[in-house]
Amino acid sequence: MEQKHIGTKNKLGEGHTFKISRFKEQIKKTRPHKHDEYYELIFLAEGQGFHSIESEKYLISSPEVYLLKPGQLHFWQFTSIPKGFVIIYRENEFDPVNEKRLLDMLRELQAMTRLRLTRDRFPLRLLEAIFAEYQLNAPYSNDIIHGLLKSLVGSLLRLNAATAPESTRPQSVYERFIVLLTKECPRLHRVNEFAELVNTTPQNLNSLCRKQSGKSAGELIAHQLLLEAKRYILHTDNTINQIAEILAFTDTSNFVKFFKRYEQVTPLQFRRKYFQ
Repeated sequence: MEQKHIGTKNKLGEGHTFKISRFKEQIKKTRPHKHDEYYELIFLAEGQGFHSIESEKYLISSPEVYLLKPGQLHFWQFTSIPKGFVIIYRENEFDPVNEKRLLDMLRELQAMTRLRLTRDRFPLRLLEAIFAEYQLNAPYSNDIIHGLLKSLVGSLLRLNAATAPESTRPQSVYERFIVLLTKECPRLHRVNEFAELVNTTPQNLNSLCRKQSGKSAGELIAHQLLLEAKRYILHTDNTINQIAEILAFTDTSNFVKFFKRYEQVTPLQFRRKYFQ
């Protein structure tokens, strides 16, 4: 049987770092997929159904906002026509010197996954202004868009502050490790491999991870491996042998032991539990 990999979408295209578009107004169940190294801000003004992000399934309650991070798996199951806007961006869209404050705000926003809004708080005028300027693509359009984005992100942070717990800014080594975790796992499994990539020792990486997340680097790697395993078990019809190979385990028995240690069931039993 042919291996089926979970797809990675690139909605930006080669060399592009920013895009805004209207949400597709159609009822369609999308396939589970990941995004290619960009962030996606989804503003739903209307729509009902479900939105699955990794292992979380959200009941859509528009108006609301979602932030998807690079490498996150998600898919939609709409039961009514959705309406809204989608903003896609890479961090290198913004000047790290002259737009440091905007970048800091965008990074602060990364603590958010979902933000529910009231009708009067939905930033429709700002979104329409950004969309119109993006389509105009005239001199100074980029500057105007970035100014409007700063207002948009500021309003989201203000609204999110009431519901989201305060969090400290991750240290640079920890932040680089988390980014690499979604990019290099499951190819890499060991703490020392990631420590080498972020130019530190395994001991220091473990210490930084415990300070920031309460878990060691090894535990975070295991969590990511487990997440990748569940993606393939639930969202593909690959055999367990094929999944073990995709996840870079030396053999299937090691993969089964790893999975059972955390889930108390085998990968096959886990699949059967959801597809009885």
